[in-house]
Amino acid sequence: MFHTLAVPVIAAPMAGGASTPELAAAVSDAGGLGFLAAGYVTVEQLAEKIKRTRELTSAPFGVNLFVPGTRPTADISSYVRRVTQCADKVGAVPGDPRWDDDNYGAKLELVLALRVPVVSFTFGLPDADDVQRFKAAGTTVVVTVTTPSEARQAQQVGADVLCVQGSDAGGHRGTFTDDGISPGGGELYGTLAALRLVQGAVDLPVIATGGLVHGADVAAVLAAGAVAAQLGTAFLGCPEAGTAAPQREALREGARRTALTRAFSGRPARGLVNRFLIEHTPHAPAAYPNVHHLTRPVRATGELEVMSLWAGTTYPLATAEPAGEVVRRLNEELLDAVNSLARRFSRG
Repeated sequence: MFHTLAVPVIAAPMAGGASTPELAAAVSDAGGLGFLAAGYVTVEQLAEKIKRTRELTSAPFGVNLFVPGTRPTADISSYVRRVTQCADKVGAVPGDPRWDDDNYGAKLELVLALRVPVVSFTFGLPDADDVQRFKAAGTTVVVTVTTPSEARQAQQVGADVLCVQGSDAGGHRGTFTDDGISPGGGELYGTLAALRLVQGAVDLPVIATGGLVHGADVAAVLAAGAVAAQLGTAFLGCPEAGTAAPQREALREGARRTALTRAFSGRPARGLVNRFLIEHTPHAPAAYPNVHHLTRPVRATGELEVMSLWAGTTYPLATAEPAGEVVRRLNEELLDAVNSLARRFSRG
């Protein structure tokens, strides 16, 4: 599947609104592979997004599913009080800090029934029987991993491809288990280090993701053995993306640093530093998705200093071009990097 892409570039699934049918279709039409995010939408909304994407393109695309974890055991009562105080200041009412599975089972059955060409799983492992059902339906199965141990587990359940996420990636870490202590929920590896370590642990095709915004970055991970590069932040400024206006402006300014935090969702994620992140990161419990539901009304106010501004470390280098132009530019930069190296090493 990924070896046949005209451009070895994948638009990462970005839950929360950034990923849209228009963005997925534009990337796929340009020779890459677009993705829809199933997280945080209803089954009916996901069905409509898949339908709309198919109306916009005849090219393959993928859908990403969040694998539900176990119910967190952390006491979050003190954090609820902190968020309530913050909510009062911005005129919001905190959400119900509940656990749910994001309708995982129903979404899985929908994607299976609609025979979406590619399905990817994040935050954990799909059931091995479900993997085989997808394969029987002709769907390529991708599992996001962050460590060699996770890669071995994904291989055991029958994954076709691994998406190896480095620590520079924006948005949520794809770790299977959050240790609740370290900033990233566990061991942090840069993208190239993670790629090489995973390749040393398993014999599966790998996609690389994390901090990739330029065609030379794509060339680097291909040279390191990846079959494709997955980029998220690089597409946040595209007109087809559903990125909120305040976040677009913050990305364009490029003045904020990024940091890992559990403050917005209860799971480690990288975003632009704002007041909410600074004030609440030291107190945020490892309690996903409870914290996500708790803070959602606060984030929905659109106030920049309380929004989750997901972005990777290299976000200042991203552009605001149409998605198709981003894919074409990445391909040109990729070829330039490859040709430059070829010229350098062909000199007698």
